[in-house]
Amino acid sequence: MQPVIGIDFGTTNSVVTALAADGSVRVLRHATDDVFRSVICFWNGADGRVKHAAGPAGIEAYLDDPLDSRLIMSMKSYLAQRSFQETRILGQPWSLEPLVAVFLRALLAPFRDDLAGAQVVVGRPVRFVGESADDTLGERRLRAAFALAGMEHVQVALEPAAAGHRFAAGLDRPATVLVADFGGGTSDFSLLRFDPGPPRRVTALGQAGVGVAGDAFDYRIIDRVVSPLLGKGGSYRVTGTDLPIPPAWYSSFARWHLLSLMRAPKTMRDIEAVARTAEHPEQLHRLMRLVKDEAGYALYRAVSAAKAALSKAETATLRFHHADFEVSADIARSDFEAWIAPELAQMRVAVDAALADAGLPATAVDRVFLTGGSSLVPAVRRIFEDRFGADRVVAGGEFVSVAEGLALMGSST
Repeated sequence: MQPVIGIDFGTTNSVVTALAADGSVRVLRHATDDVFRSVICFWNGADGRVKHAAGPAGIEAYLDDPLDSRLIMSMKSYLAQRSFQETRILGQPWSLEPLVAVFLRALLAPFRDDLAGAQVVVGRPVRFVGESADDTLGERRLRAAFALAGMEHVQVALEPAAAGHRFAAGLDRPATVLVADFGGGTSDFSLLRFDPGPPRRVTALGQAGVGVAGDAFDYRIIDRVVSPLLGKGGSYRVTGTDLPIPPAWYSSFARWHLLSLMRAPKTMRDIEAVARTAEHPEQLHRLMRLVKDEAGYALYRAVSAAKAALSKAETATLRFHHADFEVSADIARSDFEAWIAPELAQMRVAVDAALADAGLPATAVDRVFLTGGSSLVPAVRRIFEDRFGADRVVAGGEFVSVAEGLALMGSST
C-alpha cells in the first residue's frame, strides 16, 4: 500500500499524520513534542545574513530577541486575499507562497523518510478567511506553496470532510453526520453520509463555511478589554475640535495577522502625531511601544489563556504585562458570549446554509461531530445542542482530527 501523509496547515497550529499499513493513523511529532505553531521568526545572524526558524524554535528565537526579530503569524489568513501581494521582512520583499513554503519545509523536515514516495493529502477550509476572500486563489496559492516546498503533486481535501472521515472510522451503522470544524480563522460545516461497508463509502451531501472562528473570538476580547486602555474610544484635538482617535488602528491591533503591519513608519508617525493632542497621550505611547516591541505574541498567549479558562469557568482573569503597560481584568463568561454574538450568529447562518445545500432538515442529521479549538467554547456547542439535541452532539480530537482524517481520505482514493 502506498504511504499516505495528511497535512493540516492551520492558521494557529499545524499537524502532520501518517497512515500505517494496518490502517491506523499516527501523529508525526517533532523532537520537542510541542504543538507546532504556524509561525516563522526571522532575524539577522552574527554574519549579517537573515536567519529563520519555525514552530517552537521560531517562538523561542523570537522570545530571545523580540526587538530585533520579526514574527510572522496567521499566514493562512492571507491565502485568499488578493490585496496581499508581498511584505518586507528585514528589508527584503517576500510574497506569500515562498513564505508559506519556508514554514512547510521546517514543519516537514524531520519526516523526510515518511514523505518518500507517499501520497500527500492537504486540507483547506470550505471558505477562506476574509470578506473578499477568493477561494480559488486561496487553493491555488496553497498548492503553489507546497510545490515550492518540494511537493508538486498533492491532493487537496476539505477540512471538515477530513474530520468527518476520522469520526466515521468509529461508526458501525449508516449515518448522516454534520461535521463542524472550528479552526483559528475559519468555521466549516459539512454534511456527509457514511456507510461503514465494507467497503466503507462516504458521500458528500452539502457544505458551507464562514471566515470567523477562534481568532475572531480573541479579537473581541482585545477590542473590549485591552484596546480601551490603549486609547480606543478616546479623542484628540485639531484646530480646537475634538475628533475620535482612528478606530482602524485598533481593528488592526486586535487581529494577529494585521498587527505586524502596524509597524509601518507611516502608521507610527500618524499615531505619534495624534498623541501630541490626545486626551490621554500616554495610552497611545503604550500602543506604539507594544507594536514596536513586537509584543503581539505575548498578548496572544494571554488572551488565548483567558479564552480557554472561560470554557471551564464562569469567570477568568486576563493578565498581561509589557514595560509600563499592565492588564489584570476579570471577564465574565456571560460578557464574553455577548461580545462574540455576531460571530455566533454567522455560524448559525452557515449551519443553515449547509443543511440547505444538502437539501436536508435538521431532523435528518443522525450525529453532529464538533472539532477544533473553538468547539470547546460552551456558546458554540449550544448552537448545535439547541438545533439538533444534546444527545446527537459529540466532540473530540480538537487539534488532530483534521490531519488524521486527511490521511484516512488518502487511503480511500
